[in-house]
Order: sequence, then structure tokens, then C-alpha cells
Amino acid sequence: MLPLLALFLHCLPLASGDYDICKSWVTTDEGPTWEFYACQPKVMRLKDYVKVKVEPSGITCGDPPERFCSHENPYLCSNECDASNPDLAHPPRLMFDREDEGLATYWQSVPWSRYPSPLEANITLSWNKSVELTDDVVVTFEYGRPTAMVLEKSLDNGRTWHPYQFYAEDCTEAFGMAPRRARDLPASGAHRVLCTEEYSRWAGSKKEKHVRFEVRDRLAIFAGPDMRNMGNLYTRLESAKGLKDFFTLTDLRMRLLRPALGGTYVQRENLYKYFYAISNIEVIGRCKCNLHASLCSVREGSLQCECEHNTTGPDCGKCKRNFRTRSWRAGSYLPLPHGSPNACAAAGSAVGKWIRPSTAAPLGESSPGPQMPSSAEVVGTFAAAPAPAPASRPFQLKPKSAEVVPIEEFQDCECYGHSNRCSYIDFLNVVTCVSCKHNTRGQHCQHCRLGYYRNGSAELDDENVCIECNCNQIGSVHDRCNETGFCECREGAAGPKCDDCLPTHYWRQGCYPNVCDDDQLLCQNGGTCLQNQRCACPRGYTGVRCEQPRCDPAAEDGGLDCDRAPGTAPRPATLLGCLLLLGLAARLGC
Repeated sequence: MLPLLALFLHCLPLASGDYDICKSWVTTDEGPTWEFYACQPKVMRLKDYVKVKVEPSGITCGDPPERFCSHENPYLCSNECDASNPDLAHPPRLMFDREDEGLATYWQSVPWSRYPSPLEANITLSWNKSVELTDDVVVTFEYGRPTAMVLEKSLDNGRTWHPYQFYAEDCTEAFGMAPRRARDLPASGAHRVLCTEEYSRWAGSKKEKHVRFEVRDRLAIFAGPDMRNMGNLYTRLESAKGLKDFFTLTDLRMRLLRPALGGTYVQRENLYKYFYAISNIEVIGRCKCNLHASLCSVREGSLQCECEHNTTGPDCGKCKRNFRTRSWRAGSYLPLPHGSPNACAAAGSAVGKWIRPSTAAPLGESSPGPQMPSSAEVVGTFAAAPAPAPASRPFQLKPKSAEVVPIEEFQDCECYGHSNRCSYIDFLNVVTCVSCKHNTRGQHCQHCRLGYYRNGSAELDDENVCIECNCNQIGSVHDRCNETGFCECREGAAGPKCDDCLPTHYWRQGCYPNVCDDDQLLCQNGGTCLQNQRCACPRGYTGVRCEQPRCDPAAEDGGLDCDRAPGTAPRPATLLGCLLLLGLAARLGC
């Protein structure tokens, strides 16, 4: 009975589909062995492991000490900020401290005393590792939410930044974008960058404090509002292009562009009530381990995955040495419920080959030294895949010479495991790698081929060091991308792979400017905008946006007068009509 109970408890996590077990000891016909599963670390509060940076220098209040006011009572300026007094200081660490019952602690900026110069601040959260968001990012403002703000993310430890979401009390005025809500996004646009007005309009500094980046609303598009259909969510994360990467980042940055104004315009006589104050930033997620680890620990001050499946690296982003018989691949959630581990397999010993062109002896002459193959192929030890040392030192023919030289003289033949052959270029006096694999190129196979970019989480000797750009053929200018994987988009196209359109454009085998929309390019006279591509005009009107009246003889009231343009006088009589009238008048003796 007890063994059955233990087996049941062991299998319970596997049945739950949480991907929290990487391997299990099983018995097969060949004997006991490990069975691998796709796995991921548990969700945690990422703010406990973050490093924060506030810019520019001097934006934090208290140096020198100064007083500030509140929107509720702008003439009672009794609050003070003093960096030299621990009881009155508001340093950045107070955005992440654990608050006891009672007054909130918060970081605070200097007031907007230099108006009209903008009061802007950048708050950067860094994990020095890839993480995945699983719930909303929630920022709590103590004295009013900003009227304009941008949330950005980085995938390369802060070297490049990309917009995540825009916030404004008027999106059109601040960013030229129509306001949208995450919960209204279609499934195909769940990873779209949008602007929201939901968290910027004034509702009282104490009533509405939170600004959200709605991760849960986007995930609920697939998992349902109660997040119970996780199977569908996991399936879409694997199949929907760019969806999984949308929730992945190494850094978050809040760009605070304009403080709360109290629901009115800037009052120059009391600028000390305009400032930023953040009491808490909540970030819920997990370490990104490419489904190769169920644990994530802190090492040397940074999060690192405890890699399984014979993988290694901070994100388990490459195979361990001697486990590279197949290319590294991330694990997969599919097939449900255990997924595919895509584990790295053990490799056998490898012998590198260095080939030197034009080294064979001239026709009719014998080659001195050891016997060489006709192609001058020399077998030696390759640095990336060590082989047993030969009994005697190998030799290699020197170019255009019968002299035999030790192979050690050409130690600059380093290909980082992407080639096992080198060639000597005589007139340049350099040794270069030949036939670089794994989409690499260059003298040492140290660059990526055109159409590929460097995998920032992989070492230079990793088979997956170069990732295909996958630029959309229609939306991008060409198939090449920059060092972060972003393609060069045609006019109107957007997104890392140029497979999306700007809000002002629609997709139809390419991005075209909106003919109409529900914000600025309105259809007139009761017309209806159809997919931003055309206006469906009511009877009696025509034109791109139904702005032109037209005659309609089929209408019950006869429609417009088809003999004259709207707003003009009746047409003058024709020349023939005038001549007939003159002739008739002459006969009557008029």
C-alpha cells in the first residue's frame, strides 16, 4: 500500500501539467533509466532579486533638502525631503522594501520647480538574466499617477530598448496613438504594443494609485478569464510567432515623462506639488530556462538556472561539452501535458582536420617527411573537441615549400567548434577557417551569416550562437536584421520581424495607410469604417469617407437634383434651348 501511495504522490505533479519536474526514474526493458520532461522554475516575486537604477543623477529629492505640497491642499507644504536624514529621505530602495502596517515608504523625485523644462525620470530594473512575466506588473504611485509614461523592455541587458506600453491621459496628443485596452485585443494581436488611458487620468492621489502592465489580460485571451484553459495557452505560446518572446526580458524601464497635474493645467504659482513618488513595484514571473530547469538560484548576486537535460548556461541556452551530437533546442510545452525536453545527447570523440591548399609536392617529385594524403590532409588535435594525443608529433607541409613544419606553429587556427578545417592564405600570411557551420562566417567563424544575428545568451562556441532573423518578406526591406534581431521595416510596418502594422496602417499583403478609423479618419454622414480599409457610405453619399453627396434617382424622394451639383444654382439653359425660345417668340410677334 505504501509503495502505491508513494508512486501516486510522485506522479501527481506530472498530472497537474505545471512542468515542475525535469526527470523521473523509470524502468524500461533495458533497465532503469531517467525519463526527461520539459520543466520550468516556479513563479516568484522578481522584485526581490532586482537591481534598480534611477536617472538622471540628481532626480531623487533631498539634496539639497526641500519641501513639497500635495494636490489635495497645495498651500499646506509641510512635507519635507532631506537625503541626510534617514527619517526624511526617499531613496530608490524604498520602492522594493517590505512595508509594515502603517505609513507607506516611497522613492520621490525633485519637484517640478524648473517648469517649463520637462520633469523626466528613468527607473531601470535589471535582473542580469532573462526572465518571463507571468502576471501583471503593478507600480504604486503615492501622490498621483503620471499623465504621460512609457514602459520599455530590453532583451540584451539594457543595450537596446523597445516600447512595451504607452500610458497617457490623452494618447492621441501624447503619442499619436488611439487608446486601447489589453482586454480588448484579438488573439492575433495579444503581443501588440498599445497606449492606454486607463491609468493616467486624475481620480485623486489617494483613490487611484496603481499603474498596470496587463500581462494577465493578454494571457487570458487564450487561457480564459479564470486562467483554467492552460493547455490552450501553452499551445499558443508554442505556435503563435513572437508571443512567448513578448513576455521575456532582462530589464524593465519606466520613462516618467509628465507628473500628475491634479486634473487641471500646470499652476506656475505652486510647482512644488508636481513630482513623482513610487512606493512599490511588483513584478511576478520566473527565470527563463528554456524549459530545461525546474530550479533557479542566486549565484554571485545574479539569478541562474539549475540546468538539466545536459544543458548549461545562465538560461540553459547551450549543450554541455561532449553532449553536442545534435543542435541545442529549447524545450517545448507540447505535446501536453509533459512537453518535449529536447535534451542534449552525448557526443563521441571528435578528431579535427586541418587542410592546407596547394601543399602537395610538384608533379614528379616526392614529398619529404611522413606520408601525406594526396589532398595534404593532416590529422591533428582540434581544440574544441579534444582527441587522444598522438604518439608522435604531427607535421604539416608549409605552403609552396617542401619543408615540414610542426603543426604547433599555427595555433591561430581557432574556429570555436564551427569548423574542423583551416586554410593558409599565403599572400596574406593568415590562417582562416574553412566551411564554417552553424550559420557562422569569418576568419575564425566568429560572425553570423547575413540573415542571422548573434544569440546573446549563447557562448561563441555554441552551435546555436547564430539565430535566423526571420524577417517578414513583405513587411521588411530585406532579410537581414541588427544585432538584437530587429529587422528593418518598410513604411507602416512594425514589430521585431516587421510582421505587424503601425496603428495608423492595416495589413493586406503589406501595410497600407488606414483609409478610415474610429478615431481621426472618421467616415462622414453616417458611413461605417470596414477594417480600416474603406467607408461603407449610406444612400446619397459617396467619396473616400462619404464626404460627397450624390444624386440618387432611386430614392423615394427622388434623391438629389441630378441636373445640378449640390450647393450650386440651377444649370443655365442650353444654347439649343435658347434658339428654340427665340424662334417661338418671333412667330408670335413678341
